Amino acid sequence: MEDFLEDDLFLLYTLYGKRGKPVQATLSSLKMLDVGKWPIFSLCSEEELQLVRQACVFGSASNELLYTTVNDEVFVLGTNCCGCLGLGDVQSTIEPRRLDSLSGKKIACLSYGSGPHIVLATTEGEVFTWGHNAYSQLGNGTTNAGLVPYHISTNLSNKQVIEVACGSYHSLVLTSDGEVFAWGYNNSGQVGSGSTANQPIPRRVTGCLQSKVAVNIACGQMCSMAVVSTGEVFVWGYNGNGQLGLGSSGNQPTPCRVAALQGIRVQRVACGYAHTLVLTDEGQVYAWGANSYGQLGTGNKSNQSYPTPVVLEKDRIIEIAACHSAHTSAAKTQGGHVYMWGQCRGQSVTLPHLTHFSSTDDVFACFATPAVTWRLLSVEPDDHLTVAESLKREFDNPNTADLKFLVDGKYIYVHKVLLKIRCEHFRSSLEDNEDDIVEMSEFSYPVYRAFLEYLYTDSISLSPEEAVGLLDLATFYRENRLKKLCQQTIKQGICEENAIALLSAAVKYEAQDLEEFCFRFCINHLTVVTQTSGFAEMDHDLLKNFISKASRVGAFKN
Repeated sequence: MEDFLEDDLFLLYTLYGKRGKPVQATLSSLKMLDVGKWPIFSLCSEEELQLVRQACVFGSASNELLYTTVNDEVFVLGTNCCGCLGLGDVQSTIEPRRLDSLSGKKIACLSYGSGPHIVLATTEGEVFTWGHNAYSQLGNGTTNAGLVPYHISTNLSNKQVIEVACGSYHSLVLTSDGEVFAWGYNNSGQVGSGSTANQPIPRRVTGCLQSKVAVNIACGQMCSMAVVSTGEVFVWGYNGNGQLGLGSSGNQPTPCRVAALQGIRVQRVACGYAHTLVLTDEGQVYAWGANSYGQLGTGNKSNQSYPTPVVLEKDRIIEIAACHSAHTSAAKTQGGHVYMWGQCRGQSVTLPHLTHFSSTDDVFACFATPAVTWRLLSVEPDDHLTVAESLKREFDNPNTADLKFLVDGKYIYVHKVLLKIRCEHFRSSLEDNEDDIVEMSEFSYPVYRAFLEYLYTDSISLSPEEAVGLLDLATFYRENRLKKLCQQTIKQGICEENAIALLSAAVKYEAQDLEEFCFRFCINHLTVVTQTSGFAEMDHDLLKNFISKASRVGAFKN
């Protein structure tokens, strides 16, 4: 459940006075997790389903289930192959049984292998493993099956694990300081140790990753991937289908950078059985590797050993999905459209197909073989209002406000106490101010309203062009987090037509990260950008600097 800050509680009381009721975390604050498309949940009663908060469906026939409840209890059911339910035995069960050793722990992430074996990380960064262990994939130093969850501490005792990934018989974890550790089956170099000997305990993956900060990891059947903070992708392990994207089919026993993605900043990587997807910071998807089911989305079934663009609608992609046990791919756009391609109930879908789903999870429930979850399913908040949600509703509410700003002839209704808590500028400017109306002429109504709304919601909803104005305000008020949000909005909305204008704004407001992003976008779309009116009307000094910098990176070479 969401933790409440003392200031939030005080603020809610201030806004509502004695009329307000204490906010409590109750069952009504969560709605049921939508698991209707996963057949194994039919073994659970309606009462049990109402308590489900997180869930993972796994196993060779999607016949194993682990879920957590609103009370942080962990339950399992299924065939219990190789003791993968962690109950201390290998007996199957069609009724949910509580996994006592993990109950009370909050699960942050979970992954599973083909044995199956399970690797789980808690919100405190602890790692637990159990299940199949013939190749030391549990990381406990043995090859004995793990019938109960085992806390893996060797080489991880002072580390906080924030992400886990499993191949068929090997395991990866990512720590909060950007280090990657691997163990288990290593016949193709998937552990990244430089040899093909199995790795019985966690070992840090070094080599080219030694000085890098990893931000995302993924595993195919027998390969491993890591995205680092610079947007580069490093790969190692089995490469028989070109799934490493190196332009060859030779295995790679140590991490190697995907050179073909030079100049492209990757945010996420996802691995299927023998194919790979990446999502860039511009919302584009690239794919490579095995393609016998059309899982690359290229319109054919030819394998690709180099990254190949996946052509979707013009809307930005915000999520990619794949699972090491399946040949299915999925993606979700910023507009909420969900596409799938690859293996689909025995058919081969070679181009991205628009589904009627609202979640990539449903693609795997309905189309993948086996129908397993590609990530840990999580419940969403219900209509019950948290403190933060209540505050959002009070923005621009004249009935509870004690202060209003007059901007461009329009009023914006706010609460002094919230502004003073949330913003250093208002903490000083409103300290001895008894006025109930403040006139504002320095900024436009849309920009100032967005700023005040941000103080209530921690988010902004503006066009890239309007975000430039808000970036100016954030710079003026020294609101660094708001400045980052503005830069993120501008990045998400950049296109050939507005790229030069946004680059100019980044330079003006000394937003160096945004400036670099806009510059790279202009270089990557140079032909179209140079034909726009924005380029034609470009400031002389900016144009001079742009041409000089573009020349230095080789943009004008034939």
